[in-house]
Amino acid sequence: MVGAVYVVTMFTSILDSTVVNVALPTMARDFHVGTSSIEWVVTGYLLSLAAFIPASGWLGDRIGTKRVFLAALLLFTVASALCGQAHSVTELVVFRVLQGAGGGMLMPVGTAMLFRAFPPHQRARATSILIIPTVVAPASGPVLGGLLVDTLSWRWVFYVNVPIGLAALVFGAVYLHEHREPPRGRFDLGGFVLAGVGLPLVLYAISQAPVVGWGAPEVIGTLLGGLACFAALVPWELRRHDPMLRLGLLGDRLFALCNLTGVFAYASFLGILFVLPLFFQEGRGTSALVSGLTTFPEAVGVAVSSQLVARVYPRLGPRRLMAGGLVGVAVGMVALALVGHGTSLWWVRLIVFAMGGSMSFVFVSLQTATFARVTPADTGQASAIYNTQRQVASAVGVAVLASVLTAVTPKVGTGSASTGPADLAGFHAAFAAAAGLAVVGALVALWVRDADASGTMRSGPGRDSGSGAGGDDGQGAAGPADVPVGVVGQGDVPDLDGPALPDGGGHGGEGAVAHRPEVAGVQLDAHHLVAGGH
Repeated sequence: MVGAVYVVTMFTSILDSTVVNVALPTMARDFHVGTSSIEWVVTGYLLSLAAFIPASGWLGDRIGTKRVFLAALLLFTVASALCGQAHSVTELVVFRVLQGAGGGMLMPVGTAMLFRAFPPHQRARATSILIIPTVVAPASGPVLGGLLVDTLSWRWVFYVNVPIGLAALVFGAVYLHEHREPPRGRFDLGGFVLAGVGLPLVLYAISQAPVVGWGAPEVIGTLLGGLACFAALVPWELRRHDPMLRLGLLGDRLFALCNLTGVFAYASFLGILFVLPLFFQEGRGTSALVSGLTTFPEAVGVAVSSQLVARVYPRLGPRRLMAGGLVGVAVGMVALALVGHGTSLWWVRLIVFAMGGSMSFVFVSLQTATFARVTPADTGQASAIYNTQRQVASAVGVAVLASVLTAVTPKVGTGSASTGPADLAGFHAAFAAAAGLAVVGALVALWVRDADASGTMRSGPGRDSGSGAGGDDGQGAAGPADVPVGVVGQGDVPDLDGPALPDGGGHGGEGAVAHRPEVAGVQLDAHHLVAGGH
């Protein structure tokens, strides 16, 4: 039931991020405002979302994950209703900020609840199902948003969240279990301010750069301000006994490499989701509905192949699945770079279907392996870091591809691009750039050691995957005795499938995941960046 509540809630939250973009022109006409005003409907949501993601792990551990999750869901649902009845663009922006505050806490806290509910050896199979909303929602958003705006009103892109949110609230209140970590100190106000200001500033700069230029004063100023906050945040958090963001988790090799792989994976995937609608509508001249239906096979590919990934993960491990999947994605993006005006859309649909299938190998393995060595006590903090990384990666991917696209074809996104063959050069360059991001991610994934994620590779209780093949370096899928020590302290968490993991060496100081006994988962058009929760 935790999984069902998680799927419904994440689908609603991520779907909201994509359907709003479709309704922006209609909103601007109804409120008689220009682009510079209506864009804050998106920007306000994005900045509020970014401000609350870092604090979500601490709040869930201290107040209780069930309470925080339900409170965030209630805030998101009420704010959606308020957005639907807004009488001015100012009201709409204010209510979107409230909606972002709820959405910013939903994904990290929900992820923490999910991974605490499933033992390590079941996480690959669980993730294969639960990853679907993060992929299907962005692909469904443009289609559903267009239908709602054309047949009802732009207000229904918000109202549609209300009945779903209320149903999820009821089921969550009945079936979710509370989890709270023992208090270790006072609220980290300094960390909250530095992260809550730094992340929105960086995301704002990245989202505006393709529109106004990377050299614009507002981009340089906000980017430098955000980076300065991050520079102050790192030593501040590492010195604290109970930081808001336990950055010492990144001292673990597996956790750090998986997050780095995720940066390039999410950047390439969500960047492509930004480019494809423009490619179809402005490059190929299709309608918004045809564009959405041509992009949707990517989500189908993820849904279909994710079940296969869950079956082969225990034998192959995350290293080869992530690297191979990203290579497959890169090949698909190169194929898109060869698509011309005369290419059949059915060939394009086949390409994006294959890309979705390849990406499922990455997403399922990545999310499963990322938390393989994280203790239940640190899961909330790890989830906040993982979702912060995903948010930044989404913005970076969209900004990079948007910059490449507009540099080669400056008129894209203005509605004035012509339909000549030369106009596709910018799209082809963007597809090539996305392929490059995927290849870099594959190279990073090759540094992952399957033995580090052995806890998630067992087929079931009492069995391990020691016979599974390792990577090219000769590593195999390790059994319990092969798990590197120093990750889970002795007595913190018993191994769910065998003997307890030993305490010991590992990384020193703050770099250890659980070195001390008490330390026990976007869419942008030419003017907007919307964070999806993917």
